[in-house]
Amino acid sequence: MSIYREDIEPTISIFTEKHDPFDRYASYDYCFNHFNPANPICITDDMEKSCLSLGFYLASWGMFRGSSFLLKKSAQTFIPLIEYIATLNESAWDIDANNLSQNTDEIIEIYNNVRSFLIPIKSAHLTLTTKVMLGVFGSVPAFDRFFIESFKSIFQGKCGFTSFNKKSLECIEQFYTSNAMVIDNQAKLLHTIGFNNSTINYPYTKSKVIDMYGFTKGLNA
Repeated sequence: MSIYREDIEPTISIFTEKHDPFDRYASYDYCFNHFNPANPICITDDMEKSCLSLGFYLASWGMFRGSSFLLKKSAQTFIPLIEYIATLNESAWDIDANNLSQNTDEIIEIYNNVRSFLIPIKSAHLTLTTKVMLGVFGSVPAFDRFFIESFKSIFQGKCGFTSFNKKSLECIEQFYTSNAMVIDNQAKLLHTIGFNNSTINYPYTKSKVIDMYGFTKGLNA
């Protein structure tokens, strides 16, 4: 089974056609910029901005619709999660698709903590938790239905991507390794947009590039 893909760059270009300051896709950029440890603003010093940055990103990506519990909550529901994120070492932002196997225990621990600080017991958690991790850390793709559909097809039964576990992380790293040159190149070329002409911008992570590919492939399947 080959997981090398020749269509990564053209697929990413479909996604980046909508990369402008007023499109919903930019909400990811503003969220990632805010939580990046290179940002000199402590995320707990302006708790309101932290909650709103995360909340608007999640809303832009469909996490407030339908029967989501977030639909009935205010931005203050994110405070315990923000306080947890503020305790993490900056090394949490170094975890990416190329080193998931080296950081499996840590990234699964972060997943479980994000889940426990935000999501009610017995509620669905896979998509929302990975959306948060992508928006805050850029460490893993978001396991939404489009990403799951496309990557389940790529791995042909080896992994269903319906759980956040060692197997799914191994497969993401394997996908990166098989396509490292083009993913690295895209990660160098693509940067976040700064809010309201701000000069703040950061390179996209490798996992963000993989997320863009998987999401776009699934969306257009």
